[in-house]
Amino acid sequence: MEHALSLFVRSIFADNMIFAFFLGMCSFLAVSKDVKTSAGLGLAVLFVETITLPINYLLQVYVLEPLNLGYLSFILFIAVIAAIVQVVEMVVEKFSPALYSSLGIFLPLIAVNCAIMGASLFMQQRVQLDPENVKAIATIGDAFAYAIGSGLGWFIAIVCLAGIREKMEYNDVPKPLQGIGITFITVGLMAMAFMCFSGLNI
Repeated sequence: MEHALSLFVRSIFADNMIFAFFLGMCSFLAVSKDVKTSAGLGLAVLFVETITLPINYLLQVYVLEPLNLGYLSFILFIAVIAAIVQVVEMVVEKFSPALYSSLGIFLPLIAVNCAIMGASLFMQQRVQLDPENVKAIATIGDAFAYAIGSGLGWFIAIVCLAGIREKMEYNDVPKPLQGIGITFITVGLMAMAFMCFSGLNI
């Protein structure tokens, strides 16, 4: 329980997918222009991550490792992520056409969001197996905690950046820095702020 809680908190703050590993930057920078759209994408990423990471963990522990098929992990992980993203895309299109339209190409591109794939691969590294009884040291509870934490960390990052970018529209930003320039500076400052959590230990 303590290990799962530690994974959860660290994956939100100290090991944030955006500010610690800079994964998923394409959609992070492109969609974070307003809070509403960013929150929609962030929730979609959180949902996909929460579902796919434990499934990929179970595939790794109970299918790939016992059968010595670890080299297929990339293919299977991507297939699981793509399948869940298709479901999310259909649900969003049916129940929230406005959000579906505002997200555009970035909703289906969640399937290749490296933050989601990176979380599955990071969890794969934590799965240390006993070669005699093929029992995972990391548990399914750890996988769920890490999935929710890393997805929540990505959600917090994109919503915070969107809020800052909305405020900056009313500020007098120097012309050479307008647009993506000031956005990069803002992300860098946010990453430095999140580095304060690097010593966090539960």
